[in-house]
Amino acid sequence: MRCGAYLFGIRSNETDVRINATFVFKGVAVNKGIVVAEQPDAVEVGARILMAGGNAVDAAVACAFAQGVVDQMNGGVAGYGCAQVYFPARGIHDGLSFLFQAPAAVVPGMWSHLLERETPDGFGFVLKGYVNDFGYQSIAVPGAVKGWYDLQRRYGVLPWGDVVEPALRLAVGGYRITPAVREQWFVVDDAGRADNIHRLRQTRAYAHLFFAPDGSALKTGTVVRNADYGATLATIARDGAAGFHAGRVADAISQDMERNGGLLGRVDLETYEAEPVTPLWGDYRGHKISVLPPPTSGAMLLRMLRTLEHFDLRSMGHNTPDYIATVAEVMKRAQLAKETLIGDPRHDNIDPAAIFDPAICRQEADEIKRGERVHIERVGDRETKTTTHVSVMDRDGNAVTMTHSLGAQSGVLTPGLGFMYNGAIGMFDPRPGNSRSLEPHRRRVTSMTPAMVFAGNRLRMLLGAPGGSHIPMGILQVILNVLDHGMSISDAVAAPRFSAPGEVIDLSARIPSYICDAVAARGYQIARSAQSFTVAKVHAILYGDGESQGAADPGGGGMALAV
Repeated sequence: MRCGAYLFGIRSNETDVRINATFVFKGVAVNKGIVVAEQPDAVEVGARILMAGGNAVDAAVACAFAQGVVDQMNGGVAGYGCAQVYFPARGIHDGLSFLFQAPAAVVPGMWSHLLERETPDGFGFVLKGYVNDFGYQSIAVPGAVKGWYDLQRRYGVLPWGDVVEPALRLAVGGYRITPAVREQWFVVDDAGRADNIHRLRQTRAYAHLFFAPDGSALKTGTVVRNADYGATLATIARDGAAGFHAGRVADAISQDMERNGGLLGRVDLETYEAEPVTPLWGDYRGHKISVLPPPTSGAMLLRMLRTLEHFDLRSMGHNTPDYIATVAEVMKRAQLAKETLIGDPRHDNIDPAAIFDPAICRQEADEIKRGERVHIERVGDRETKTTTHVSVMDRDGNAVTMTHSLGAQSGVLTPGLGFMYNGAIGMFDPRPGNSRSLEPHRRRVTSMTPAMVFAGNRLRMLLGAPGGSHIPMGILQVILNVLDHGMSISDAVAAPRFSAPGEVIDLSARIPSYICDAVAARGYQIARSAQSFTVAKVHAILYGDGESQGAADPGGGGMALAV
């Protein structure tokens, strides 16, 4: 394999490699290529791919592979995702869905008798023994490798092996435990799911990836090596998607599942296909917004924007009580629409355009202006946030916005393979007969919302985020911050946010208590977070006047890197 530049041991066709890059947390402005994501080492992998002659897709896929190595709880080869790709000179604007699906072995209603309760967010289900939450039966069919392979082979310019190799070198050569990664290990779930630390103890053979010999969690800065993951990536680098969905890796997966009662089977791996999709289009304040169709939540974002266009948000003032109450009410209505109107188009009768129908959006705006409110009968939102994102623009203006995830961590790592599987089965309803039901081959609704904003025919912004049900809410506010409030992209991403995916309005700690009190005085239930940065972690690029500006969410420890 050849790689012009990679993270460990720089190689180049030139004698002297000079990196024109700026490491920042707020933002960086350039007129060349730029990569934005939550994991600095993975961002550097993407940037070096651009330096080696790769395009935006090459860089995004290389970054995604590296994210799976350095931040294994948030993504990896046993995860899933979706992406938008824009190549203006070639007239390309495409989408690709590589979301998880239920294995063929599931039987509708097979766990109905184990149902204890639905989680407060309405997104997951707690069963006796946590059989759907972590462990072998929590694993859905992954799509990440197939998706990344299809993207790179269709749009990339580098040899496939060169795109995978930097992640391989990170796995074998070693990567550092960052503060953001370590903090994720200690997340305590208050919605009834298993806590993360229990997930990490699921596979003792790989305890060294997370724990010291005395059983304590590894300290920030510890260098970890994962030769088994490196070997898996070497197979994928050599054989493409078949290196995961067939051959020795698929053999090891299917044998491990059979030994331990997993639902994922060899036929699921062999028959999985990523799905090319056509972006949906909406409009806001003279701009065009493109998103991906269901089962993503792109249509939900378009609904919120189309409804908010009937309000003078700028005059209200940013994050005033009027502003928060108005936008939160729009969020709640859009969340209800998501839960009732968005499903898997292969199984459900879905009309995406009806979700953001102009007449419905105007009607809801009128109702909000009259003081009418909707109610969602649950407490707050605790959807899993084990997701990550990468936004890339290259020097030719080609752009990729891609979100990928494990959904939740199964805690399972097959001996000899080195990667953790998704735990996405817990998102399905064990009761049969609805759009969220656990059924063979069904793809569950996801909050992923990779988005692009255009001024006329010119790309102005691309963005996306991890953050569970908060993803569309976070992306919405960054768009509003730029288009309504005139913020720079770094200020737009860093500004304090709020979210209302349920009856409770969640507010950042940086929204002053006197503002929160004023919102509560209007009769709203509020929950002011202890965290300064919350409501998704948006990673965005803004383009204008021949210059790209990138911003990584300050709450995630990521960066924007220009080359």
